[in-house]
Amino acid sequence: MRSQALRADLLMLITAMIWGSVFVAQQLGMENIGPFLYSGLRFVLASLVLIPVILLIQRRSRQPSPPPTRGLLLGGVIMGLALAIGINLQQVGLMFTTVTNSGFITGLYVIVVPLLGLFIGQKSSLGIWLGASLAVVGMFLLSVGEGFTVASGDWLQLAGAFVWGIHVLLVGFFASRHDPLRLALIQFATCAVISLALALVFETATLEGILKAGPAILYGGIFGVAIGFTLQVIAQQHAIASHAAIILSLEAVFAAIAGALLLGEMLELRGYLGCALMFAGMLLAQLWPKPLPIELSDTPANAGAKNR
Repeated sequence: MRSQALRADLLMLITAMIWGSVFVAQQLGMENIGPFLYSGLRFVLASLVLIPVILLIQRRSRQPSPPPTRGLLLGGVIMGLALAIGINLQQVGLMFTTVTNSGFITGLYVIVVPLLGLFIGQKSSLGIWLGASLAVVGMFLLSVGEGFTVASGDWLQLAGAFVWGIHVLLVGFFASRHDPLRLALIQFATCAVISLALALVFETATLEGILKAGPAILYGGIFGVAIGFTLQVIAQQHAIASHAAIILSLEAVFAAIAGALLLGEMLELRGYLGCALMFAGMLLAQLWPKPLPIELSDTPANAGAKNR
C-alpha cells in the first residue's frame, strides 16, 4: 500500500510539472485560433492518442474487455462536463491575464475542495479557514490593481478554480470504481465535443490558423491532456484526496517558472508576495487537518471517498 501511495504521489508531481508548462502552450495557441477551438482540438488529439494505448493494453492482457457499464459512461460524461467548463474558463481567462496569475488562481481549488465539503455536511478545520484567508489576501495582492480593479481574466480563473475543485472530487470518486483509462477517454471525448460545439457557435476558424497553432495544440493535447489528465486519473486510484490536492497545486509554481522562462513574465514585488501567500494558504489548508491513521489513509477505498 505504501509503495502504491508513493507511486501515486510521483505520478501527480509529474502531472503538476506538465500542467504548469502547458499554461504557456495554452496562451500561445490562442495567437492564431479561438479558445474553444484550441480546447476542442487538443482534447480530440488526446482522445486519438489514448485509444491505441487502451487497445494495446487490452491486447497484451489477452482478456476480452467488458462492455462499458452505465456507471462508467455516466462517470466519464460527468467528469467531461466539469472538465469542459473548467478548461474553457481557464482558456478564455488566459486571454485577459498572465500565465502566472492563471496558475496561482487556478491552484486555489485545493482550498475550494474542503470548503465544498461543507455543503455535504463535512466540518472544516481551522487550517482551512486560515488557509483560505491567506489565499484571499494573496489574491488581492496579485490581482487587484489601481482603483481596486481586477482583470476579467482573473475572475474567470477564480470561477474555474471552483469547477476544478468539483472535478478533483469527481475524479477521486469515479477513478476508484472504474477502469481509469476508459474513464479518461470518455471524459476527453465529452470535453472535445462540448468545446468544438462552442467553437462552432462563437468562433471562426481558418486552416492556416489551425496549422500555425499546431505546435501548441500538439503539446497541449499530448502532454497536457493525454498524459497529464490520464496520469491524474491513474494516480488518484491510490491517492488520498488531500495529498492529491497538495501535489497537484504545485502546478502554480511550475506555471510561474514556465511563464518567466518562456514568456519573460515578471511581477512586481507585491505580486510575488501575493503568490507566496496564496501558496502558503494552499499548503496550510491541506496540512493543518489531523491526518488519518495509517491503516485507514493507505486503503484504496479512502483514496476516492475522502474529501480534501
